[in-house]
Amino acid sequence: MKIDHSISLLCRAFAVSPSGYYDWRQRQTRPGPRALQNQQLIEQILRIHRESRQTYGAPRIQASLRALGQRHGRNRLGRLMREEQICGRQKRRYRVLTTDSKHDQPIAPNRLLEVPAVSGPNQIWVADITYIQTRAGGWLYLAAILDLYSRRIVGWALSQRIDSALVVAAWNMALCHRQPPAGLIFHSDRGVQYASRPYRQALGVARAIASMSRKANCYDNAVMEAFWSTLKLELVYRQEPRFDSPEAARAALFEYIEVFYNRQRLHSALGYQTPTAFEHANN
Repeated sequence: MKIDHSISLLCRAFAVSPSGYYDWRQRQTRPGPRALQNQQLIEQILRIHRESRQTYGAPRIQASLRALGQRHGRNRLGRLMREEQICGRQKRRYRVLTTDSKHDQPIAPNRLLEVPAVSGPNQIWVADITYIQTRAGGWLYLAAILDLYSRRIVGWALSQRIDSALVVAAWNMALCHRQPPAGLIFHSDRGVQYASRPYRQALGVARAIASMSRKANCYDNAVMEAFWSTLKLELVYRQEPRFDSPEAARAALFEYIEVFYNRQRLHSALGYQTPTAFEHANN
C-alpha cells in the first residue's frame, strides 16, 4: 500500500503521526529488553558450560550464576539451554567392577553403621577400584580414596594390575597429601586387595581403623559409586577414541581429578561448592 501512497498520507488516513509509525516499525525489528536479557544470559550460560567441560546442566549453571550475584529461575535456564541445544552430561549406565571377595583374609565390620556423621575432614575415608578400557583393548585399574566430609579425592593410583600394590599406592598418596590423625576410619569393599596383609599393615602403621561393606551390599559404599559414575560420564565415556595408552589415561585422570573435580566442579551434596572450597569454608 505504501508503494501507491506516501507515508504521510497513510498516517493522516489512519489518524497516526509519522513519528509514531516509524517508532512502531523500529520496535518490530529491534529486540525488546527481555530478548536482550536472554541473549546476554545465553552468552553467560555458554561460557559456564564451556568452562565446565560441557558437563553442567541447569542446576549447576544456576548455582554458578548465583555465585556471580545473579538469580535466574531453573525453568528459564532450562528453556534457554534447550533452545540453544546446550546439554550437560548424558546419563548412561556403567558396569560396577566387582572385586574378589572370596578369600581367606580377615574381614572388618562395617563401622559406618556405628559412627556419627562426619563433622570435619580426615575422619572417614572411603575407597574403591574401577576399570578403564584403553584403545588397544587392554584394561587399566583405578583405585581412589575419597574424604567423606568434603567428597574430595585425596589419593588415587592407576595400574594395569588389580592387586594390593595398586591400593597401597593410592593410600600412600592420600597419606602424603593429608596426614590423618589416629583413629581415621577407612571404609572399602571386601575385595582381597583391601584385606591383604600389605594393606592391613599400611593401615596399622597409620593407626587407621578398617571398615568394610556388608556382603553383596553396594549401598554401603554409595558415595564412591557416585564418584565412579561421575568420572565415567564426564571423562571416560567422552573419550573418542578410548585412551591410547596408560600414560594418556594417567594424564587425563590427573587433570580431571586434581584440577577439575577437586577444585572447580560444583558438588550438589556440598551446597554447590567445590570440595576444596567446602573444606576451606568450614575449617
